[in-house]
Amino acid sequence: METNDCPDEKIWTGGRIMSVAASLVLILALGLISYHIGDLVPVAIATTPNPVNANASAPAPAPALTAAPPAPDLPPAVSVAPLKDVNGSPFKLADFFGKVAVVNFWATWCGPCRQEIPELVKLHKEFHSRGVEMIGLSIENPDASAEKVRKFIQDYQIDYRIGWAPGEVAAPLMQGHSAIPQIFVISRDGRILKRFVGFSPANTAAELRQALEDALK
Repeated sequence: METNDCPDEKIWTGGRIMSVAASLVLILALGLISYHIGDLVPVAIATTPNPVNANASAPAPAPALTAAPPAPDLPPAVSVAPLKDVNGSPFKLADFFGKVAVVNFWATWCGPCRQEIPELVKLHKEFHSRGVEMIGLSIENPDASAEKVRKFIQDYQIDYRIGWAPGEVAAPLMQGHSAIPQIFVISRDGRILKRFVGFSPANTAAELRQALEDALK
């Protein structure tokens, strides 16, 4: 005896086949629509390797290189001004042109001078054979301080030229800065290369040695 199960099953199966087919068509249609929308509205992803702070100030420009100002010349009036050493012998700073000269203003009563002069004695021994002359000029009254200066020379075993600094030599070089000691490094051709005011146990000797090395190049 036949039943109606098979026709119903065919109908159901056919409906299921139709549903699957419709689903495939719908998926395909959506895919095509998405594809074209993607073409019309591309998505861009911006990357910033180095984020920029909008509030940051612009970097300062690199400083321009400038040439060092030329060394001032020893004033002619100073270079030829008559000087006198402790033995009464006349001389002038121009006598040392052609050599590197170190002019030291000092006094026997000056505490920093007492610290500095032993360093100058050492440097004179080191550099004299290389063409460096040291000249110590006391700012004291030559008549009143002659004996004190001679004793000072003996006590400190000073082996370079010591004399006195008249106003026409001291004033133009010291330029109103009366503190002592003061040192001037003068080149072979009469230019003031370096000036030291005061004495630093930690720095002055080393810096003066370097200044002499530079002047001898």
